[in-house]
Amino acid sequence: MANLHWLANPGRFLRIAKAVSPVLAGLTVVLLAVGLALSLQAPVDAVQGTPSKVLFMHVPSAWMSMFIWGVMAVASAVALIWKHPVADIAAKVSAPLGAGFTAATLLTGSLWGKPTWGTFWVWDARLTAELILLFLYIGYIAIWQAIEDPQRAGKAAAILALVGSVNLPIIHFSVDWWNTLHQPASILRDGGASIDASMLIPLLLLAAGFQAFYFTLLLWRMEAEIAGRKIRQLRLLSAQA
Repeated sequence: MANLHWLANPGRFLRIAKAVSPVLAGLTVVLLAVGLALSLQAPVDAVQGTPSKVLFMHVPSAWMSMFIWGVMAVASAVALIWKHPVADIAAKVSAPLGAGFTAATLLTGSLWGKPTWGTFWVWDARLTAELILLFLYIGYIAIWQAIEDPQRAGKAAAILALVGSVNLPIIHFSVDWWNTLHQPASILRDGGASIDASMLIPLLLLAAGFQAFYFTLLLWRMEAEIAGRKIRQLRLLSAQA
């Protein structure tokens, strides 16, 4: 916990972020470029054919949609318990990024579902839980926009992040708990991945690239948010003078 308190100083955090973000940005470019190149060379699924290529965008987006909400929940807990200002900022600026990945998950899932299932949408357990996650992201963003007091907004949003985290295991285990149309897990499952290495390697590279992309944008957005809060504080002080 000492490290968390050490990073609570925005100035110290900014110095670290400025050093780390270029490295993350470069890593993002390399991982995405290699992952995309290998995904184009990967064979198509024997059953699903060409539409199976969508999995290289759909699966990493789905992982990120859940991962980011998990980050927000942990950051919100830290902000609530230890009054950690940087954790509060991390949770806030992550929400639009998570919403984007969730929307991409639903869109690519629809494009994959049409040729595979014959329809763009069904009220399948996993699809419905993922849609609920998108609504949670939108609700979280709306709280910050609707409540003017940053402390009240942060507390209310943090509670939603923690309560909403209940949806994450529902998304993950929905294909095991219910008889759903969505195919069962083929990578994160007992016995190891069931897909060939020629498809698994680019998929994992793209997933790592998406994660590096998220952390790059997270640091940039946190820098902008900290700068914006400093400007607002200066304006308040000048107005009171």
